[in-house]
Amino acid sequence: MTGLSRLDVDKSLWDQSTFLGRLKHFFWVTDPRTCIVSEEMLDQAKVLIEQYRLGKEPPGTTQEQIIYAKKLYESSFHPDSGEKQNVFGRMSFQVPGGMAVTGAMLQFYRTLPAVVFWQWVNQSFNALVNYTNRNAKSPTTPAQLGLAYVSATAAALVTAMGCKSYWQRTAGPFLQRYVPFAAVAAANCVNIPLMRQNEILYGVDVYDDNGNKVGQSKVAAVKGISQVVLCRIIMCAPGMTILPIIMVKLESYNWMQKIKPLHAPIQVMLVGCFLLFMVPTACALFPQQCKLKVGTIAMLEPNQYHKIEENCKGQIPTHVFFNKGL
Repeated sequence: MTGLSRLDVDKSLWDQSTFLGRLKHFFWVTDPRTCIVSEEMLDQAKVLIEQYRLGKEPPGTTQEQIIYAKKLYESSFHPDSGEKQNVFGRMSFQVPGGMAVTGAMLQFYRTLPAVVFWQWVNQSFNALVNYTNRNAKSPTTPAQLGLAYVSATAAALVTAMGCKSYWQRTAGPFLQRYVPFAAVAAANCVNIPLMRQNEILYGVDVYDDNGNKVGQSKVAAVKGISQVVLCRIIMCAPGMTILPIIMVKLESYNWMQKIKPLHAPIQVMLVGCFLLFMVPTACALFPQQCKLKVGTIAMLEPNQYHKIEENCKGQIPTHVFFNKGL
C-alpha cells in the first residue's frame, strides 16, 4: 500500500458524530449480502485486519481489499470480544430475517393460534439478536438468558392476546392488523433489558477520550439499553404501521383477490423494502460509542465516581464513553 495513507481500521470510514455519517456507516455494515459470505472468507478478513493493525499485511495488499475486509469484519465479529457472531443474530441479517418473521406476523393475525405462534417465533429471533449484539464485556448466565427469553415471549403473547381480544370486541378488522406491532413494542421493552440485565446490575465499562478504561457505570448501561430499545421499536415501526394501510388498499383490488396465496410473499417483500432502509436508519439514531457526563455519574453513582477519580489520578474527564450495543 505504498503511497497511500494508512487507514485506522478501528475507526469508521465516516464521521460518527453526525447522523449522516452514522447512516452511511450502517448502510455499509448491515449490508445483507455479507450474510452469504463463506466462513473461510470471514476468517481471512479477520486475519488481514489483524495483520494490517501490526503493519504486516501481505505485500501488494490494496486499500480496497482492506476496506472490504473491514466491512466483513465489522458486520460479522463482535466489537467487544472479536468473536464471530451467529449469522442469524447479526444486524446484517435483520433484513432477510426480519422481513420473513414480520411479514408472517402481519399476514397471519386473524386467528389466536397464528398470533401466538408467530409471536413466539419473533421473540426467539429477537432473543438471539439481542444476545448477539449485547455489550460482551458484561457476561450473562444461561439462567438469565432463559428468564429474558421466557419473560419477553410472555409479554409479547399477553399483549397480543389482550389487544386482539379487546379490539375484536371494540374495533373492526383493520385495527386488529396492529396487534403484532403492539406486541413487538411491548416485548422489546422487556426482552432487551432482561437479556442485558448484568449491565444494569453491575454496570458497563466506561472509557476516557483516549480509550483507557476508567471505571464502570450502571447509569451508562441504562442509557445505552434505553436507546437500543427505542431504536428497535423505530426499526420495525414503519413496516408494521404503514404496511397494514397499504395492504388494505391493495386487497380491495380484484386482481389481488385472485392471487390470495401470494398475499404473504408480497407482504414479506414489502416488509423487506422498509427494513432495508430502517435497519441502518434506526442503528444510526444514536452513536455506537455513547457518551455520558461524569457529573451525572457523580450525582447518581458516587461510589463509581470515586473509582473513576482514583483511576484518572485527579485528571477527571468531562465525559466517559461506552459501547451501547445494537
